[in-house]
Amino acid sequence: MNGSSTALIVIGLFLVGGIISFVRQQMPKSMITLLSIGAVMCLAAGVLRLEVWS
Repeated sequence: MNGSSTALIVIGLFLVGGIISFVRQQMPKSMITLLSIGAVMCLAAGVLRLEVWS
């Protein structure tokens, strides 16, 4: 189970990088909001899976 939780955390961090890039490029707020929600969901799911299965 560690592989899937690690993958979720990596995807979440990738989305955080996208958020930072979008903010610097002054992209629409709706896109930044959607990426933020996705990043939080991936990171939370990855951390919860690590805590539950460890």
